Amino acid sequence: MTTVLLAILLGAAFGFALDRVGATNPGYIIRMLNLTDLHLMKTILTGIGVASILLFGGLLLGLVDPGHLSVKTAYYGVFLGGLLLGVGFAVAGYCPGTGLTAMATGRIDAVFFVLGGLVGAGAYMLAYGGIAGTDLFTKIAGGDATLAPVAGTDYPSILGAMSGEWLGLAIGVALIVVAWVLPARLGDGRTMSAPAE
Repeated sequence: MTTVLLAILLGAAFGFALDRVGATNPGYIIRMLNLTDLHLMKTILTGIGVASILLFGGLLLGLVDPGHLSVKTAYYGVFLGGLLLGVGFAVAGYCPGTGLTAMATGRIDAVFFVLGGLVGAGAYMLAYGGIAGTDLFTKIAGGDATLAPVAGTDYPSILGAMSGEWLGLAIGVALIVVAWVLPARLGDGRTMSAPAE
């Protein structure tokens, strides 16, 4: 029961943060994707950078148990799915997390987005038997490979000579630096109007 309550609390906190930074407004997301307003991109890069530094710094200091890391298997179908998700993200102005959070704030367009996602998931489940044996499920780079090895794990790595912890720290710092130097707006500063709330 404690795990469920913790998941609800963390999910609510994450949803609140998404709403506060504007990620529940498809206008902000679309302006980020067409590179006219980079506020949300700066926020995302900063968040990923800080999380990377905390995770890999925690691994180096022995504060994080590497046994809790879970690397998902990469297939060719994952890339196809990523492309489909990207197109949907650009068209709708939502990704699954922001869509659910926007629905919780009462946005009607988000309700239709979430319903469409559920229909898509159902269609995938129905089609799975027919595509399970295809090349879409061929593993890439060993399937569950990491960029560099992390002590205490046995995942294959692409860059075997580097420390995964130090690489993770470097990537985290790089993302924060990129977020810091990115301008808030590109071009002439004009932005399209946001959809009605």
